[in-house]
Amino acid sequence: MKFFKIIFLFIAITTTGIAISSCGNNSSSKTEKQSKEYSSAYICPMHCEGSGSDKEGKCPVCGMDYVKNENHKAEGKNEESHDGHDHDDQEGHNH
Repeated sequence: MKFFKIIFLFIAITTTGIAISSCGNNSSSKTEKQSKEYSSAYICPMHCEGSGSDKEGKCPVCGMDYVKNENHKAEGKNEESHDGHDHDDQEGHNH
């Protein structure tokens, strides 16, 4: 009988853990990361709502200096991936 109680407790804890961890809505966080405070050329390190700019400056919410967004894709630029190679000493290599 003690064995069954231990098994039941283990299953209950595991099920509860899985249920809690799956409650997060991943689609909203993906949409959130596409907003201005994540996608601008210059962003607030705290990603304050409504922050982000195409120019250097300060966050209007917290006052921190904007930092250059390394993940920013400027309009009109080729967004083809260049991961895994460089363009040094590659004559005739065009993108």
